[in-house]
Amino acid sequence: MDEGGSRIRRRVSLPKRNRPSLGCIFVGPTAAELEPGDEGKEEEELVAENRRRKTAGVLRVEVQPLLLSDSPECLILGGGGTNPDLLRRMPIDRGVGDQDNDSEEDMFGDYDSFTENSFIAQVDDLEQKYMQLPEHKKHATDFATENLYSESIKNKLSITTIGNLTELQTDKHTENQSGYEGVTVEPGANLLYDVPSSQAIYFENLQNSSNDLGNCSMKERDWKSSSHNTVNEELSHNCTEQRQQNDEHSSKVRISSDMNRRKSIKDHLKSAMTGNAKAQTPIFSRSKQLKDTLLSEEINVAKKTIESSSNDLGPFYSLPSKVRDLYAQFKGIEKLYEWQHTCLTLNSVQERKNLIYSLPTSGGKTLVAEILMLQELLCCRKDVLMILPYVAIVQEKISGLSSFGVELGFFVEEYAGSKGRFPPTKRREKKSLYIATIEKGHSLVNSLIESGRIDSLGLVVVDELHMIGEGSRGATLEMTLAKILYTSKTTQIIGMSATLNNVEDLQKFLQAEYYTSQFRPVELKEYLKINDTIYEIDSKAENGMTFSRLLNFKYSDTLKKMDPDHLVALVTEVIPNYSCLVFCPSKKNCENVAEMICKFLSKEYLKHKEKEKCEVIKNLKNNGNGNLCPVLKRTIPFGVAYHHSGLTSDERKLLEEAYSTGVLCLFTCTSTLAAGVNLPARRVILRAPYVAKEFLKRNQYKQMIGRAGRAGIDTIGESILILQEKDKQQVLELITRPLENCYSHLVQEFTKGIQTLFLSLIGLKIATNLDDIYHFMNGTFFGVQQKILLKEKSLWEITVESLRYLTEKGLLQKDTICKSEEEVQHNFHITKLGRASFKGTIDLAYCDILYRDLKKGLEGLVLESLLHLIYLTTPYDLISQCNPDWMIYFRQFSQLSPAEQNVAAILGVSESFLGKKASGQAIRKKVDKDVVNRLYLSFVLYTLLKETNIWTVSEKFNMPRGYIQNLLTGAASFSSCVLHFCEELEEFWVYRALLVELTKKLTYCVKAELIPLMEVTGVLEGRAKQLYSAGYKSLMHLANANPEVLVRTIDHLSRRQAKQIVASAKMLLHEKAEALQEEVEELLRLPSDFPGAVASSTDKA
Repeated sequence: MDEGGSRIRRRVSLPKRNRPSLGCIFVGPTAAELEPGDEGKEEEELVAENRRRKTAGVLRVEVQPLLLSDSPECLILGGGGTNPDLLRRMPIDRGVGDQDNDSEEDMFGDYDSFTENSFIAQVDDLEQKYMQLPEHKKHATDFATENLYSESIKNKLSITTIGNLTELQTDKHTENQSGYEGVTVEPGANLLYDVPSSQAIYFENLQNSSNDLGNCSMKERDWKSSSHNTVNEELSHNCTEQRQQNDEHSSKVRISSDMNRRKSIKDHLKSAMTGNAKAQTPIFSRSKQLKDTLLSEEINVAKKTIESSSNDLGPFYSLPSKVRDLYAQFKGIEKLYEWQHTCLTLNSVQERKNLIYSLPTSGGKTLVAEILMLQELLCCRKDVLMILPYVAIVQEKISGLSSFGVELGFFVEEYAGSKGRFPPTKRREKKSLYIATIEKGHSLVNSLIESGRIDSLGLVVVDELHMIGEGSRGATLEMTLAKILYTSKTTQIIGMSATLNNVEDLQKFLQAEYYTSQFRPVELKEYLKINDTIYEIDSKAENGMTFSRLLNFKYSDTLKKMDPDHLVALVTEVIPNYSCLVFCPSKKNCENVAEMICKFLSKEYLKHKEKEKCEVIKNLKNNGNGNLCPVLKRTIPFGVAYHHSGLTSDERKLLEEAYSTGVLCLFTCTSTLAAGVNLPARRVILRAPYVAKEFLKRNQYKQMIGRAGRAGIDTIGESILILQEKDKQQVLELITRPLENCYSHLVQEFTKGIQTLFLSLIGLKIATNLDDIYHFMNGTFFGVQQKILLKEKSLWEITVESLRYLTEKGLLQKDTICKSEEEVQHNFHITKLGRASFKGTIDLAYCDILYRDLKKGLEGLVLESLLHLIYLTTPYDLISQCNPDWMIYFRQFSQLSPAEQNVAAILGVSESFLGKKASGQAIRKKVDKDVVNRLYLSFVLYTLLKETNIWTVSEKFNMPRGYIQNLLTGAASFSSCVLHFCEELEEFWVYRALLVELTKKLTYCVKAELIPLMEVTGVLEGRAKQLYSAGYKSLMHLANANPEVLVRTIDHLSRRQAKQIVASAKMLLHEKAEALQEEVEELLRLPSDFPGAVASSTDKA
């Protein structure tokens, strides 16, 4: 029995797997048990077995862990003497600090299943061999199985337990050869240190039940351990049953019983091993823990510093030193400019007063805002809202700040287009940085006010503050800031701009301090070009300019005709070694100028970064499914491209990346680039002093020339404005006059301004009567400027008129309250339609039309295709821009299925009407032009969703692909608005589920498998296809990707972009995980209004 048991024990003790979190596990028979002859055999077996194992370590066994003081965390399996040779051969487990994390590996190593070569199969095989030994055949019963497991694995291996072990000793022979000394176990030591919760509970249950087991066990058995209690309980129970059976049972019955016993043991072992595999042990890096602790301590110090009046700013402007390191790592910023230091140390900033600061473009305004935002997130523990003018800038900023969020422990959330949750997710510990467009920022503030969480918003940063004076978007921005000022006294507002003039009005409105500087990191020289003469702008000169030089470039007669403005001469002075921007008045002019310049460039330009330019063309083709703009095909080989709204998002992103990396050296662009993403150049050329047909404004001029001079690359920046003699006087006035003033558009934009404001004030219960609303209006930017802006009517009269209009339209209801016999107060409350309009941020000019269309749609909603739903979510404000091509309209109508044609019939558009329009015949029957135009746009969107290729749709409808892209973006955003509108009206319940899916389809407009990748900020369709083809098929794949591997496997992806994609994916994954965790905790939390909860709390008190 001992010999057989010994053999079995040696096989069980084979090295199996490293478990860093549990320390080292040594399994081995005692020295006394090993016979001299067996030692050599055992060594051979171990060597052979180790060759078959890819991972070193020891098989994990369900045992009581033992914490050894003053030594590595080890579990010693085996009592008394220890075999020195075996001990010497055991691999020493590395410490936790080595970060040998095997969480991604299979928990069973090379054991692919519970059969074949698995551990259980080997034990089963040994058991059968043991049963066949001649000297033990008479014991071939369940009792033998019990002996095998209880004696061999338990007694002979002498698993150390809590109850009978206080000190481990090894003989001197073992000490000398292995270096391990006897270790004393301190009483009360935490024996479940670093063990998964599932195993800890298991061990505790074993401890509690060990005494009972010992009492009922047989006297002849020495039960020294409570390990494997579950298995042994059943074994002892089965043994008792077997003793009660007659000894003359047939061998058939005995064999059957043996098989059942073995199966039972296998099941238990299998269950235990599966449980262990599922219960992963968390592995912590000591260095990471130290870094996190240091960061936490620095944040606490910074928090105290901010709260105190001390001038000590801590490691980095009241922030941990890690922030400074991250700026050096991610952005290459190692030192702040003098003005940035001054601004950050202003008393007004330290005292959390509102601040407006103004500097020239490229002066480094954003960095100051980012540091203030990080102070708020990390030290003050408040959420932050950053409002930016365009979706592209929002996405660029999210990509840049996600890395900081991952490293410093805050969330970066996108609120642009159809993205954003209202109200935002309430976080338990981590704070959120909301980066939003003007419109989404307004909706976000509304939702925070409504949910009573506006005070959680510690800071609001507004970039391009001068946009408060630009149309309906300016009115929306004004409403947002006015509501924050009125409802939250703790929220700080920071505004920044490069082009501000009437700052006093803005200061009064925002109750803010003002800081300005003329600092530019790169000197800017401004020039004017008249004919072939270049003049430098000089404010000290009599007429504002001084002669600089004559253009020295040999022009042929052909070139003079093609390029009368000498653009070729001006750009060839800087390209290809430096970059250049040429601003053109119109989109068509951009394309023409790009082609013209390339016609006269020498072939030498083709050789500059030729391989990289071929890659750009290849990627553009892939994005367009083989299609490429013929103009770009001709210009890109020369390093030239056009940039305007006619490009698709994918094209624009690819071209911007190529320009930023120096592959492209010249952009011909419209004025929108000046206000968009940051693409600086050595020289900026203004093709003419016009934007479309309007003469250039001072603000626009300053923004365009502000792109000249790249910090850290150029030592100087140049701007050249080309003008004709006829425009000379106007241009001289342009360069000398001050910036234009900002004026409120709150009243001017009637339905999108003051009416929308009043509806939301009453809907949010900020102000519900005439006096309160008038008081609120006095605090707006319009209220500050009312003496300048109001000529005919007073602010009171405008307030009364607007409320009357809203009441007549059915959006508000007026309640009359008699306070006394003489005093009567008129209170207002919002109607269901009014609430739906305000929640959906629907333009009030269209809210009743939308309601009517949705109501009519319920009468015969066609769900055989998406066409009817798409029609209902096609934006109203794009209808006026639509001029259908009637032949294309008729052809597309003819290709519709009967069900789809039925949609047109329901809307009142017949095939005969379209046929007559296409053939130019007179139409007698009156048809609503808006419905016809809207249906045409719906056809475009419907075709796009079916084909998911902008190029083919562009050709089918003869529309610019950029226009189709804008139509799709507008439809996705409007679909989201209609969804929120329907959520407030019970009668439209059917639309809710339908519009959720449609909004997602319109937002991404790609095949379903690419949508998870496109959720990551900065990943558009082309990039998503590349990633999917490379095997990155989900958010988890991207979040765990190595940026260096991405750079090697994805074409035309820079290291910076790869890092941003991975950081954005991690951020999104963390957000989703946190949201789920909070949802779980919310479900498990006892409701505050739970019956008896109040009573019990009272009893405790």
